[in-house]
Amino acid sequence: MMRIKATVAYDGTNFSGYQSQPNMRTVQSDIDKALRKMHKDDTIHSVASGRTDAGVHAFGQVIHFDTPLSITEESWVTALNVLLPKDIRILTAKQVSDEFHARYSAKGKTYQYRWSRKPIHSPFERNYSVHLGKWNPDIERMKEGAVRLLGTHDFTSFCSAKTATSSKVRTIRSLEINEEGHELVLTIEGDGFLYNMVRTIAGVLYAVGIGWDEPRDVTEILQARDRKRAGKTAPAHGLYLMSVTYDQ
Repeated sequence: MMRIKATVAYDGTNFSGYQSQPNMRTVQSDIDKALRKMHKDDTIHSVASGRTDAGVHAFGQVIHFDTPLSITEESWVTALNVLLPKDIRILTAKQVSDEFHARYSAKGKTYQYRWSRKPIHSPFERNYSVHLGKWNPDIERMKEGAVRLLGTHDFTSFCSAKTATSSKVRTIRSLEINEEGHELVLTIEGDGFLYNMVRTIAGVLYAVGIGWDEPRDVTEILQARDRKRAGKTAPAHGLYLMSVTYDQ
């Protein structure tokens, strides 16, 4: 058996999230369906770096799977893309050691969150950014609030109550907010993220940007360790998993 590591991109619009669920279309179920068809084996399955919610997109999700098939790395990409629907693409595939694990070997992840500043939100962009409409967040206020999240903290206030992980301590290494054309883009990189953590951070910084909260309130929200203090979670369709980093 060989272990294959693959980088996957997907448009999350028509999926009920990444993780397989009974009677639901998910990214993992479509990938596993393609793998099983290729192997003629219903026991083959993939493992991802983590799950994403319904509507969340990915440029650089990472998976691994074990296979008895001996084909070239380029052929894995071609063969799987033939079998996959058009809203999922395998970008790269390579053989790795048996010790590699898509989830547990990950050293960090980078996400982006995107808001549209256009006066009218194009119907062709409605699933890929969150429309600001009449609201015009102050980027400098958002940056001032963002600085308070850098470093290692207990992020209990910034994750869903459904989070199963016992430790809520995570490290944010960088958090930038920039204008890219008509979009306002938040880019965050850290050692890992809790369930709904990035979307909650986006929601809090948006609230700071439009004046509902002050930049200094971000520190208070962190210290409260209370999800109710953080306000609304930002919509899923503005979120993208950009990349996952590993030692190999």
